[in-house]
Amino acid sequence: MNFEQALQSVPVERRSSASAVLTGVEYDSRRVQPGTLFVAMRGAATDGNQYIANALVQGAAAIVTDSAAIFSELSRTHPQLAVAQVQHGRRALAAISANLFGHPERTLRLTGVTGTNGKTTTAFLLESLLRSAQRQCVLAGTIENHLPGKVLPTPHTTPESRDLLDLFAQGVTLEATEAVMEVSSHALDQGRVWGLPYDVAIFTNLTQDHLDYHGDMESYFQAKAKLFTGEGTGTSAPRIAVVNTSDAYGKRIAQLAQQAGAQVLDFALDHGSYHATNIVYAATSACFDLFTPDGILPVQTQLIGEVNVFNLLAAVAAAQARGLSVEQIQKGIAQVHSVPGRFQSVDCGQPFTVAIDYAHTDDALRNLTQLARSLAEKQGGRVLTLFGCGGDRDRSKRPKMGRAAGEGSDVVVVTSDNPRSEDPLRILEEILPGLREARAEFHVVPDRATAIAHIVALARTGDVVLLAGKGHEKVQIFADRTIPFDDAEVARAALQNFQTNER
Repeated sequence: MNFEQALQSVPVERRSSASAVLTGVEYDSRRVQPGTLFVAMRGAATDGNQYIANALVQGAAAIVTDSAAIFSELSRTHPQLAVAQVQHGRRALAAISANLFGHPERTLRLTGVTGTNGKTTTAFLLESLLRSAQRQCVLAGTIENHLPGKVLPTPHTTPESRDLLDLFAQGVTLEATEAVMEVSSHALDQGRVWGLPYDVAIFTNLTQDHLDYHGDMESYFQAKAKLFTGEGTGTSAPRIAVVNTSDAYGKRIAQLAQQAGAQVLDFALDHGSYHATNIVYAATSACFDLFTPDGILPVQTQLIGEVNVFNLLAAVAAAQARGLSVEQIQKGIAQVHSVPGRFQSVDCGQPFTVAIDYAHTDDALRNLTQLARSLAEKQGGRVLTLFGCGGDRDRSKRPKMGRAAGEGSDVVVVTSDNPRSEDPLRILEEILPGLREARAEFHVVPDRATAIAHIVALARTGDVVLLAGKGHEKVQIFADRTIPFDDAEVARAALQNFQTNER
């Protein structure tokens, strides 16, 4: 493909007269190879225009920049170089990538899942239902990416458009027809999903998170709403919006989606097009009757707790929106197992439950401890919760998370999550006011490995021990280093040394 073809449908403000034959597109200069088009764009943390010189050294054949000054400089210093100036770097990256990868987003039927909590589980569930109906799928999410027959690592909940379209193109090559993806508020706000035509969009809920980026809940909401209206995304509203209308923000989403032309399928525990009755929760399963517009679906699942009833309602509604029958969905649910890092059991033969979970908001901690309480009561035990708060993130939620953990637990161990550039002890101090308000027994153990060993040592027969916050993550991030760290592995090591405390 040449430079002119790569720029098709890209709003270009200025461009040089030179052309080039292109072999690919990159936004990271370290990945540039001879023949690559390098898109230099301003980001939230850094300005890619700073790395144009490095891209040229590595063999970049063309440059697209969102800087007028850089365009003028390159036109003067490199008159034979193919260069273009655009107003929106990320939007240009999306359009150029779509051109170079052959528009795989037009072949796949896309389903996007957004919300504060439940995105990962809902996406996994929907992919599983689609696969059980013999649909070949691509999954893009927080834990991992999937291609037909392959599992790939993922660095972000929603990657940059270039990487996402690359994944989609690989999926098309492997005869995929469906794509299910988590869509973060950051991605919607920054234009990482620019131009993607969603057939189905799912809204799970909205609670406080990411206010370090969005500033306030209304801005956070407006970013999420873009998925359902198409506003500011370079595309239209989805054909079908699957919305949790028991959530106050969900009611607004449903109204906005309908006004934008989407068909709304609403779900909730006790009302809506999709709802549940006769719910029975057990320690290792749940069963209920799931009402759909096409009839009642008896559900028995290994996924436990109310939160997973919500996740199943969303996934089933989306599966029907994608054309699956009630019979296909029932078969698919029977094949669904746990999602990595979402109430993931660690069993070394100990007489109490240990579960790993990604819960990292106060609402998620409340849901998690409520689930743990229902299990602990059946086992005659207590709820013990370990958690921390991530550094360089919304500080205002720290005391709220402390209070949520304290109110839902008998014992809380406060420790480090990913401190990043912040002082871990300062983060802990900001958690404690809310924890003290809850008046629960608590322990402060800054080192996470030591804290996990400590909470295991506190456990008694029948207890439920929650290791919250990191879930599937395999590293811990500090200001000066990133170390391997897997809550499940650390817990197994602690359990091997465990002796039952029968106090």
